[in-house]
Formats: sequence, structure tokens, C-alpha cells
Amino acid sequence: MPLTFTLDPAVTPELRDGILDLWADVSNAGGAVGFVPPVVPEDIRPSLVKHFASMAEGTVRLLVGFDEEGRVAATAFLTLNTHRLMTHWLWLYTVMVHPSHQGKGYGRDLLGAAAEAARGLDGIGAIRLTCRGGLGLERFYESCGYKEVGRIPGAIRVAPGDDRDDVIMLLPLH
Repeated sequence: MPLTFTLDPAVTPELRDGILDLWADVSNAGGAVGFVPPVVPEDIRPSLVKHFASMAEGTVRLLVGFDEEGRVAATAFLTLNTHRLMTHWLWLYTVMVHPSHQGKGYGRDLLGAAAEAARGLDGIGAIRLTCRGGLGLERFYESCGYKEVGRIPGAIRVAPGDDRDDVIMLLPLH
């Protein structure tokens, strides 16, 4: 059953807790979303609060995928550029699909919904994201139309002695 995507859903305690649980589950399954396992939702809360503050300021939009039971199953944060020379593209952050839903095409659906949302924003011509090298994520994003446009070797330190490339990907929307 496909996910139902909502751009800018009302931030309720249920949504907040659903995102925290998703983020912890994705992180603990080895997902490259800013944390290294083990984590609990309380470890993630400060990062989510920052996203919510940026949403209140109007610089971030939240895209949520809900499963058939109404649970948070996927998210992406669309972050508008505030630099006056770069307002024609946005960043995609914290792209997550719950581990129990992976392999069902929901990641591709999430990226498609994010592209559709970005196309609906005035003046946006591209989406840019970064991903952690060494996990094969570049191949997935490339299969969704993104192109690798840069790579910073060893920029992400997952653990002492485990440095990964920071891979920059771009999706033109035209």
C-alpha cells in the first residue's frame, strides 16, 4: 500500500513523537541521518526542535509520508536557501524511510513527492542534498535522477578511524 504524503502537516505531539521514533529507528538501523547508533528519541529531540524552529521561521518545509495506519513512515525537510544568490535551489535534509518499509519503493516515492513539492515553490529549479559515502546511497539517488556534482573525501567522521566522503547530489527540476 503506498504512503500518503503531506507537505507542512500540523505539528502535533503525535507527529513530533512519530518523527522522533522514525529518526531513532532509522539511525539505529544504520541510516545516515546525522546520528550514529545507538540513539534514543531524546538524543534526537534537539535536532528536531531546530527543524521545527526553522519551519516556524518559514525557511524549512516538512514533507511526511504516512502509512496506511496513519503512522509517520517517511520524512524529508525541504530547506530554502536564504543566500540571495542561491534562492533558486533548495536543500533536502533528513530523508528517511522507516526500516520496516524499506524495499517497497517508498524512498523513490518520497523523493518524487519532494521534487513535486519543490516544483510547487516559486522560483525553485533544483534540489541539492548530501549523502554519506560508503553506503551505496549515491547509486540510489542517481537512480532517482540525481547527479553527483561534488565529493569531499573523509568529511564525515562516523567513528575514530571511520571517515566517509560527503557526496553532493543535484536534481534539476526543469
